[in-house]
Amino acid sequence: MSTLKANKLTLSYGGANIFEDLNLTIPEGKISVFIGSNGCGKSTLLRSMARLLKPQSGSVILNGADIARLSTKEVAKQLAILPQGPTAPEGLTVLQLVKQGRYPYQSWLQQWSKEDERCVQQALHATGMTELAERTVDSLSGGQRQRAWIAMTLAQDTDTILLDEPTTYLDLTHQIEVLDLLFELNQSERRTIVMVLHDINLACRYAHNIVAIRNQAVYAQGQPEHIINAELIEKVFHLKSHIIPDPIYGTPLCIPHGKGHRAGEAPLEAVAL
Repeated sequence: MSTLKANKLTLSYGGANIFEDLNLTIPEGKISVFIGSNGCGKSTLLRSMARLLKPQSGSVILNGADIARLSTKEVAKQLAILPQGPTAPEGLTVLQLVKQGRYPYQSWLQQWSKEDERCVQQALHATGMTELAERTVDSLSGGQRQRAWIAMTLAQDTDTILLDEPTTYLDLTHQIEVLDLLFELNQSERRTIVMVLHDINLACRYAHNIVAIRNQAVYAQGQPEHIINAELIEKVFHLKSHIIPDPIYGTPLCIPHGKGHRAGEAPLEAVAL
């Protein structure tokens, strides 16, 4: 049984429909990645599935219930979302930021508890941020800052985590660091993770399930090795490419066609060895 579904979802932005009657099922306990060209609606769809964007029609089903009928705190106890490029107030420490993840569990009757403290410390440990807990968020490197925000989402202790382009603005080392962290969380805790990623090769490496979006619809969905091919890349990204197995991981590796080889040199396949 899936924890998250879109049922005949119609979304609009600026008066124009982005999706119409969209049906989508997110596999439970897996990593799903939305891919598609710029402006295709990946982030809009992700935000709607977190109840940050009200649909024109249709519904998002979270653990069997219409998400629109749940209170904000009820949603936050079941689903966490990390938007693109989050910012923290100046001077806020990592520990203070991560504690914000326990907000859904606080009330006049329920103040800070041992369970809250356990979840915060566990989130810091899982993201490797324990030693940096007293550092201010604005003093961290890009990769450290992203890990701090992920720690905050983990402190919510939800089974489902949504992340909008979590590797944006990070160098390659920090991209791999963040994606490795999310992969390990999925493997060790079976959390359902849904991400928007721009890098098709990283999406193929880390995703169990890819959702390719084109023309206001899901063009294809499934395991990377089952759906990623040159035809899909051309249809979805308007790019000719060659798909080969990744020499290390065996996942699909997209090699774009272009004029990238140095002037006067033949492409690699034309070189006689």
